Order: sequence, then structure tokens, then C-alpha cells
Amino acid sequence: MTAATNQTTVVQPLRPWRPTFSQQFARFVTVVLVVAAAAVVVLVSPLAGLAGIALVAIPLQMAVSVARSSRHGSVAARNDVATSLIWSAFLVLLVPWMSIIFTVVRRGYQAISVNFFTDDMRITAPDADLASGGIAHAIVGTLIMVAIASIVSVPLGILSGIYITEIRGRFTKVVRFIVQAMSGVPSIVAGLFIYSTLVLYNKSYSGLAGALALAVLMVPTVARTSEEVLKLVPEDLRFAGYALGSSQASNVFRIVLPTVRSGLVTSGILGVARVAGETAPLLMTAQVFLATKGNPLDGPLGSLPVVIFSFFQNGADNAVTRAWGASMVLMILITFLFALARAVSADRRRSRR
Repeated sequence: MTAATNQTTVVQPLRPWRPTFSQQFARFVTVVLVVAAAAVVVLVSPLAGLAGIALVAIPLQMAVSVARSSRHGSVAARNDVATSLIWSAFLVLLVPWMSIIFTVVRRGYQAISVNFFTDDMRITAPDADLASGGIAHAIVGTLIMVAIASIVSVPLGILSGIYITEIRGRFTKVVRFIVQAMSGVPSIVAGLFIYSTLVLYNKSYSGLAGALALAVLMVPTVARTSEEVLKLVPEDLRFAGYALGSSQASNVFRIVLPTVRSGLVTSGILGVARVAGETAPLLMTAQVFLATKGNPLDGPLGSLPVVIFSFFQNGADNAVTRAWGASMVLMILITFLFALARAVSADRRRSRR
């Protein structure tokens, strides 16, 4: 007697909209030919540069897509046109972004050396040889001010998000309105606020004043991101905690917050990335300082954005090269922060599965 074997057949859904490999290859070859033709047109016309190539290539690609897909019907033609539009929009956004990165790296790599990260400009003129001096004072100052701003703004931002989503008191609409209004405040206004309340009162610039100006800009970013993250917690999870006799405070701090811990970390990282490159508030609060210093209360404190501004303002070739080098360091720092935020978010999504 033979035992019957039950086999489960998984039905794979049809995806007729997915192009085959040969179709994808044909599209790739078509795009390459279109770009080459657009480049030839630009060479023999008054148009110039990547903008000219894009201006010719995008309409040409639309026409080719319609002509190629017309034999498959109007639906296929519209699909190809929509696909071409999406890819064209992506490339239009990608080209300036890659151009910025290429320009910063091309002009800034000459300033990069060991002393660029270990020395300061205390005894070095901005237009001096690149083998001397560095931006250690700016890196240290930026880290100090961003750290203080994070200590102030991250708890305030998360607590604001908790009040809006969990407490839901009578001032919820007011708090949400204030957070949204602060999101649109220009950075120079935040600098003016700290300048008028702290710098004029103490009659001195300081790293602490710069950190507080950054905190004013950082709070709304953290608060709004925290609010959106906390909204992702299922209501059933909250009700389960209350059903077990948990108080509201215990429910929030033992159930809700641990559930979205990685999301709250992401909100803090995004807040740091938001303020790391701000120049205007630091010019009005921390000013320029050329020596490495670790005390934010002892007068002005250097920072990467202000150093970049001051180097460019000098105008000398070596000073401008130093500015591009500092811009490259700042760009790498902010890119790392955004990549870290993405990694934390991806880890959160994997843990849910």
C-alpha cells in the first residue's frame, strides 16, 4: 500500500507588465543610441552641455517609445511613455546631484592630508601652503555643538511626539501647530533669537550659544519624525497593555517606545543631519575661532560650515582649496548620517518581519 503524498502547489501570479531580458536589452540599446544622437545634435547646434543633451534626448526617447510600442497597442505605448518619463525625471534629478559630488571631490581632494585632520589654523594663514594647517578645530567644534544640540533637542522632540500621539491632551493642536511652524523657521532667525537672548546678555559668542541655535532648528525635525514613527504602533498593542492593568506612563515607556526604538534613533540621526551643515546661526552665535578648543563656554568655537564660509571669503587659491576640502569632509559626514539612518530603518523593517 502506497502512502499518498500531499504536495502543495504555489501559484505564481502572472506579471505581463514585466519585460523580458531581450526587451530590457533592446530598451537599453535604444536609450544609448538616443543619447548618442542627442549628443551629435548638441555638437552641431547652439545647445551645449548636459542640459542640452537632456533637452534633446527626452523628447526623442518619448517618440521612439511611442513608435516602438505602437504595434503592441495603445496600452503598451502609454506604458512605455510613462516608463520613459519616470526614468527621465530620475536622470534629471541624478545629474545635478552627481555633478555636485563630482565638483566637491575634484576640487577638494587636493586639500586632504593627515595634517588636514590633525592641525588647526592657529598659526597658519588661510592662503598658506596646503602642507600646513588643517580643520581639526572645526571638526571638534562641530562635534561638540551637534552633541549638545542633540542632548537638548532629541528628548524634547521625542517628548513632543509622545504628547501629540499618546497623551493627546487639550494642547495637542497647539503643540502640533508650533512644531509645524518651527519647521519653516529660517535658520538665520534661530540664530538671531539666540543672539538676542544669550549672546547679547553674556556679551560674548560661545559654542553653547551655537549649540542652542542648532537645537532650535533640530527640535521640529525630531518631533515630526517621532510623531510619524509613533503613529505606526498598532492600537491593539496599546489596548493590550491597558487590559493587563498598565498605566499610561508604563504603557508608553515599556511597550510603545521599545517597539519603535530604532525609529526614534532614526529621528535623532535625521535631526543631526538637518543641522550639521547650517552656517547662518553659527555665524551669529559661535563666530570664527582658529584654534582647537573643547570648552563650549569659553568664547567663540570653530565649526565646519563657518570655516568653509571664511575660507571662501578669503578668496586666495589655497584658501578656496581648503574650503572645498572642508566641504568634502562635511558632505561625507552628512552622507554617513543619512546612510546610518537608512540602515537603522532597514533593520527596523527586518525586525518586524
